[in-house]
Amino acid sequence: MARKTTTAKKDATRLSAKSPAKAMVPAKTRSKGAVAKPAAKKAVSKVAPKKRIKPDLEQDVFARLHRTVTTALDDLKARETREIDVRGKTSVTDLIVITSGTSTRHVRSIADEVVRAAKKAGLPPIGVEGEREAEWVLVDLGDIVVHVMLPRTREFYGLERLWTVGDDEHPEKLDG
Repeated sequence: MARKTTTAKKDATRLSAKSPAKAMVPAKTRSKGAVAKPAAKKAVSKVAPKKRIKPDLEQDVFARLHRTVTTALDDLKARETREIDVRGKTSVTDLIVITSGTSTRHVRSIADEVVRAAKKAGLPPIGVEGEREAEWVLVDLGDIVVHVMLPRTREFYGLERLWTVGDDEHPEKLDG
């Protein structure tokens, strides 16, 4: 009896090397016509520890996004570009950039360039609204929201007045 147990143990530990499918299940437990099943593996946790974003890294991403936006606006000759810091006024975004284009085609092109540049920088927009009519196109980049408008639309809605009510400082034009 002891010999049978030893042989069974040897058979159970010995794997057939003839075929990979047969090698998955010990030879003694296979029957004719049975489908080979993979041997059970122990679950190994390979979860990496969560990385915390450092505050300076967040600043680097914001600075890179800001440079990307301002460069895109400058490249397509956006007019009367203004930035409004809205930290403390809303939790939706940190910076609102408002600019104008000379025509609906120009407004659409400016917005498209901002989107293209942001994607190229690895910071794709969360959403884009108003491209079809192109009188007012909003590009939501998370920390920065860009409004590209026709001058008459910009004057009608007065976003600068809305977001600067009660401020001592009025928004200034970007250097460039």
